[in-house]
Amino acid sequence: MRSSIPLDRRRMLQGASVVGGLNLLSLGGCASLAQTAMAPPSSRVFAPVRASEDRLFDITVCLRPFRAAGPRLDTEQVGDTLVVHNYGHGGSGWSLSWGSSTLAVQKAMVSSPKEVAVLGCGALGLTSAILAQKAGAQVTIYARDWLPETRSARATGSWTPDSRIALTDKAAPGFGALWEQMARISFKTYRGYLGLPGSPVEWNDRYVLTDSLPGHPPAQLSPGELDFAEYTDRIRDITPSATLLPPGSTPFPTPYVRRYSGMMFNIADYGHTLLTDFRLAGGKIVRAAFHSPSELAALNEKVVINCPGYGARALWKDESIVPVRGQIAWLIPQPEVDYGVQYQHVSMLPRRDGIVIQMLGGGDMRGYGDDNETPDRQEAMAGVTRIAELYARMKVA
Repeated sequence: MRSSIPLDRRRMLQGASVVGGLNLLSLGGCASLAQTAMAPPSSRVFAPVRASEDRLFDITVCLRPFRAAGPRLDTEQVGDTLVVHNYGHGGSGWSLSWGSSTLAVQKAMVSSPKEVAVLGCGALGLTSAILAQKAGAQVTIYARDWLPETRSARATGSWTPDSRIALTDKAAPGFGALWEQMARISFKTYRGYLGLPGSPVEWNDRYVLTDSLPGHPPAQLSPGELDFAEYTDRIRDITPSATLLPPGSTPFPTPYVRRYSGMMFNIADYGHTLLTDFRLAGGKIVRAAFHSPSELAALNEKVVINCPGYGARALWKDESIVPVRGQIAWLIPQPEVDYGVQYQHVSMLPRRDGIVIQMLGGGDMRGYGDDNETPDRQEAMAGVTRIAELYARMKVA
């Protein structure tokens, strides 16, 4: 039976009484929390995360390319070259990549070109290239950085289709419907990657640990806080709902534990799969750096799908792009850890290539306008320490 517990994301991100900075809808996952079902007691085993400094093997920083109006998806002519823009997806690049690239490729193939160039080798570049191949074009990717070197490779890797995708009052009136189209196309496409060798895409359970349920009315914006658009209500039919677990049914030490299922991109495996598919279809990757849009007119291909991510700020002098800094602390992988946790403003998510620890305090405004890509070890250790404290509390309990 469903309960009518109202769970407002902004209140959960900001509220001092909440233990666990939620990344459910905008930071590290996607769960429908507007309605919460009461679940039967959990009988699963929770393998502990071995959170310690000696297991911290990397710290990575990513700049999400946020645009207040939403992604740039228009076209322009550069000399005799048609440029189709496909960038500015905030924290939703991987999540919306197939849908956004579908729209971009439709525009690129209007004149049925035999050859198409793609600028950028990140999430949007690879999906655009593969879809252009399927549409019948010979495709070459031009990129300064290959996938392992891109900012896309430093993403959390969780299905977050409306994570900093736009501002509520800046997005065009029809953007919500466009977002829904992109989200549904992407979600359906990802189904085709489930169960493949290496588990490039998979589902796992995440547990939200709080000391209290969020209250209502919804929290108001704080001074200086931006109103980031939320569109998840549009895809409730494909978004798993959260369930409130009975008290004492898990070893977690907080009074309230909610469970939801989230889709995860194991980017190392998933990226390798995309690159392999692209190359098997005859695609080429050329390492190249562009310093001015006019240089694109010199390419042999006269249709270019432009997917430079945050790099568009410099290349296209697009100051509408705002960096949103995000940092991940990487712990040595533990295959036995197959669930995620949000606890005291920290997210822990398991990936095949490492345990991802991310600080979430500050909500959607965390990292906004910060273009510093230098790793912060103190921040990383704060997250690792907090996760270690969680498992110490569980052990005592």
